[in-house]
Amino acid sequence: MRCLLIDDEPVALDILADYIKKVPFLECIGSFRDPLKALDFLKDHNADLIFLDINMPDLSGMQFLKSLKNQPLVIFTTAYSKYALEIYDYDAVDYLLKPIEFDRFVKAANKALEMYNLGTAAPHIPGVRDFILIKSGTKYFKLKFSDILYIKGTGNYVTLVTEKKEIMYLSTMKKVLSILPSALFYRVHKSYIINLSHVDHIQDDRIRIKEENIPVGELYRDTFYKIFKRDG
Repeated sequence: MRCLLIDDEPVALDILADYIKKVPFLECIGSFRDPLKALDFLKDHNADLIFLDINMPDLSGMQFLKSLKNQPLVIFTTAYSKYALEIYDYDAVDYLLKPIEFDRFVKAANKALEMYNLGTAAPHIPGVRDFILIKSGTKYFKLKFSDILYIKGTGNYVTLVTEKKEIMYLSTMKKVLSILPSALFYRVHKSYIINLSHVDHIQDDRIRIKEENIPVGELYRDTFYKIFKRDG
């Protein structure tokens, strides 16, 4: 992930830059004490993640975000815990309280990576896109919605299954469901989301899709059967 550092304190910038060097999936593309210069930099460069101080002269972190047309992922850095609730009004990934410990930095970075991976999945717009892009490891995979048979959740990962391949990436079932077209995909179990168009048959609360027998969870049973019968 391409990172931009913005903080009026040189020591804070040095610490963040050092931490970034230790995290394999992060890359620092710019470091600025002046947020106005950072704005000018972003006119010609794209950042995936910004580490942004809140209290800065001329332009605060919040004001900086408001001035952006396309906001990257943001992790606020601050010496004041009073901002903890306010920063979530700006869709921030996290906030780091100074002095920033490395383990806390890594936790925030991993959270940003999860959101970044999810963000690579393009939202479904009827008539415009019929696919998503999924980042798994160092590769990006293009998947048509119609090719996805089902999705299986395991811990902090989900696996998208097609006839030809299975792609695992860091996300939650709730998040991946939010980026799929609701007309096609439905959650039938805490660990399964199915593509309704690929259902072969249902028997004894088991959904047959190709060679897979997918259980229908008790919490999802009533609403699933109502939707399936309606669509059928």
